[in-house]
Amino acid sequence: MGIFPVNPIHYLLDTLLWLFLIAVIISVILSWLVQFGVINRSNPFVGQVGESLYKLTEPALRPIRNALPDLGGIDISPIILIVGIEFARHVLSAWIF
Repeated sequence: MGIFPVNPIHYLLDTLLWLFLIAVIISVILSWLVQFGVINRSNPFVGQVGESLYKLTEPALRPIRNALPDLGGIDISPIILIVGIEFARHVLSAWIF
């Protein structure tokens, strides 16, 4: 344990945000691997993982993509989402403690 007592609500929210952050990172890496032909989406396992990650992350990424201008095929919405998640985690920690 640390200096501060662990608040279970803070721990739960922080863990959920961290898991979502990991899902966004894995989704980005998977999309790169598919784009560069390293893995094939027709593989049932890869297709299922990709679809699940898409359904999980797309509701958060879509509004960011809609707000951004066209950058010529470069999608920076995951970077903005990752920064937002980290900001939310820090605000949550500051608010609790």
